[in-house]
Amino acid sequence: MIALHRNPPIVSPACRSIRDLPGPWWVAHTRSRHEKALAVDLLAQQVPYFLPMVERTLVVRGRRFRGMLALFPGYVFFVGDASARYRALATSHVANVIPVVDQERFVNELAQIEQALVSPSGLDPFPYLKQGVRCRIKAGPLAGIQGIIVRRGGVTRLVLQIEMLGQAVATEIDPELLEPLD
Repeated sequence: MIALHRNPPIVSPACRSIRDLPGPWWVAHTRSRHEKALAVDLLAQQVPYFLPMVERTLVVRGRRFRGMLALFPGYVFFVGDASARYRALATSHVANVIPVVDQERFVNELAQIEQALVSPSGLDPFPYLKQGVRCRIKAGPLAGIQGIIVRRGGVTRLVLQIEMLGQAVATEIDPELLEPLD
């Protein structure tokens, strides 16, 4: 695990929102546990990317380690033309580059993850759900975010999905802040 201060940034280059990054998006399916290494290489090559990570504490043989873990293990999202795609593939970290067919939907889904990362309740990896009630947060710092509502262990969570990957993350939410979508 990389020390907290040595992790690559979640978004590069620093910007107000990933929506501001120009060009088509790609999904890099990385070799096992190569997400951060790919982000470091993309950073060095000035290829804009988004690697959503959360801070976690792991206990290994009684010792505690704090580090950043990728929310979507095995995936790094990057922006660029065919040259950027080639540079990503040329690293030893990428198994495959997946083209994004519906760019607008994909960017909207990623932007919701980006916005939720700053939430005080944080995000946790969550099983991808195809069925459930689709809701929107109507107030608070996460207002406008849409997802599927689930209850687990008496806790209400809003699940944010990346449909193309078949993966999701969840954040704890007060049910009174939600409104169902038609």
